Amino acid sequence: MDAEPNWNRMVRDQWEFHWEHQLRDRLAGLTDDEYLWSPVPDAWSVRPRGASPSQFGAGDFLIDFAYPTPEPAPFTTIAWRLGHVVVGVLAMRNATHFGAPPASYEGWEYAGDAATALDQLHAQLATWTAGVRALGEDGLLVPVGDNEPYPELPMGDLVLHIHRELIHHLSEVCLLRDLHLHTHRTATAGAAR
Repeated sequence: MDAEPNWNRMVRDQWEFHWEHQLRDRLAGLTDDEYLWSPVPDAWSVRPRGASPSQFGAGDFLIDFAYPTPEPAPFTTIAWRLGHVVVGVLAMRNATHFGAPPASYEGWEYAGDAATALDQLHAQLATWTAGVRALGEDGLLVPVGDNEPYPELPMGDLVLHIHRELIHHLSEVCLLRDLHLHTHRTATAGAAR
């Protein structure tokens, strides 16, 4: 064991442990039905272009969005939550800090199916993890800069924030998968009687 703490390893472990032991396997096998399922009316989701008056994106599928966010904030589907994580949490930061192509909610080609969304997630996670690793110890102390809301904060603060966002939103996705399973299992069992 190292005599000196390795802060870069520790901040990566915060996320990587959770991913390896709790989230990755829970997201595997996500179906299109789960991905697009809306447990409540008027939930924000990812939809074909033109299916909603408030959509952002550049491809055939767009994400529901409005600024400012309505009060109360709309409930969001797995598709919306994965779109938010892929673009707003990861891709925009990967572009700003780790040399990835520019990304924005307005310019993203959102996934119309679960497999594509998971591929996008895995690609962005790989870029993020490699970027954080490459920061080393000293890079965690460098200010994040003007592309972030608090430019004077060190990169370590941003890394911890992004990891909290990933754990938070992807845990919500897992909960929605559980709700989908139990809602549909109950409905199927009731119909069989």
